[in-house]
Amino acid sequence: MSFDLVLFGGTGDLAWRKLMPALFQAFRHGSLPAGGRIIGVARDDLTDQAYRELIQARFEEVEGAKRPNAAEFEKFASLLHFVRLDLSKPEDYARLKERLDSRSADTVVMYLATSPALFTTACEQIGKSGLATPRTRIVLEKPLGHDLASNRQINETVRSVFEEQQIFRIDHYLGKPAVQNLFALRFGNALFEPIWKREYIANIQITIAEDLGVEKRGAFYENTGALRDMVQNHALQLLCAVGMEPPIDSSADAIRDEKLKVLRSLKPWTQESLERHTVRGQYIAGTAYGERVQGYREEPGVDPDSRTETFVALRTEIQNWRWSGVPFYIRTGKRLASRDARIEVNFRPTPHPIFPAPEGASNQLAISLQPKDGLELHLLAQGQDGRGKGARADGTALSPVQLDLDFDKRFGAERVGAYERLLLDVIAGRLNLFVRSDEQEAAWRWVEPILDFWQTGKPRSYAAGTWGPSASSAMIARDGYNWSEENG
Repeated sequence: MSFDLVLFGGTGDLAWRKLMPALFQAFRHGSLPAGGRIIGVARDDLTDQAYRELIQARFEEVEGAKRPNAAEFEKFASLLHFVRLDLSKPEDYARLKERLDSRSADTVVMYLATSPALFTTACEQIGKSGLATPRTRIVLEKPLGHDLASNRQINETVRSVFEEQQIFRIDHYLGKPAVQNLFALRFGNALFEPIWKREYIANIQITIAEDLGVEKRGAFYENTGALRDMVQNHALQLLCAVGMEPPIDSSADAIRDEKLKVLRSLKPWTQESLERHTVRGQYIAGTAYGERVQGYREEPGVDPDSRTETFVALRTEIQNWRWSGVPFYIRTGKRLASRDARIEVNFRPTPHPIFPAPEGASNQLAISLQPKDGLELHLLAQGQDGRGKGARADGTALSPVQLDLDFDKRFGAERVGAYERLLLDVIAGRLNLFVRSDEQEAAWRWVEPILDFWQTGKPRSYAAGTWGPSASSAMIARDGYNWSEENG
């Protein structure tokens, strides 16, 4: 199957840092369909050869294992082309159309790796120039809009040019191997699904923690914040993957129908719950990697009086038969104590414990997303001699143990990165791991009351290198629980 993949923003940060390495890995693995062209599009005045040299230089900054050697890049470079294009100029789209019409590829993918503010302009011009055909697919990066109204406006514009089945709204967390294995764990095995409900599960925690600050993205972050950047999309998609009902089959709409039901079942916000169950924070100067680092307001491009949140913690519930009364906790932030993304399913203690066990010990399933991909099942077992803290004379004390599945070690070279998987799915036309417009609207509808509530007041301060404001720990402690790092 021949394809043309057009990267709008082809010289930008996302293109060289994420998309080009992913496309190269697919090329290296032999999974990129033959007969393909990758066409970078930007305002730079570059020839095909100059673009290839630019991408080759950028690859020097890519993680070592994902970096091509000279021979590999020479082969990969034959796929790379460039078209100079100003998104606001119709005549430039005509030049792109001429390049695409120089052959008739089976599939044409338009990937908008640009500022979301340019999505409507690009889509309108793609439609007017005749670039939107039945064989064309459009890929939209998040954040898709700034609020519900802007999200609807973008979607209406895109749908005026493309059919829904041609629109691929990307959320790279859904492409992570651990998330894929969450679906497999639940719906491909008979072990967990019977206990995946309120009678057996006490609470579920979703953490997406980053140890870096905003780096050079201060101006972008000022207009976005952690709630829009991470919760409205990534965190809520993870919550849907955990909380959804079994779909009738593995088709795209069957899966997305069930995710939509979860979003529509999220407990509505009230003034009281907004005050008690939402925490926003902003990092101040602290210590990271053993060195002193500056606070958010000192970062380049950030307003010295900024009230933008770099940390969010929330408590919510899914109001349906399966999950009634089970709290779901979401936490994400910049400049936290470590880089760690995970979903923790905490099971209820045994109804009638007959063995002594460490205080608060119970079973837990942890799905790790970063820095490693894997599953950990935390259990209680008796030691070799039955002696330990709290042991009785008959040696029946229990101690925590765990079963650890590291996907990188288990599957090795077979592993496929998130963007690699998603790009291949776009080329193949598979929509399963992409977000439908009604999902996005439901997520924005749920998030908007928080945004409105946060229009007043200021975020709580937390020192860089910690786990966020103490109010986050207090929020979860009111239910009698702790974040994972506080359990030790």
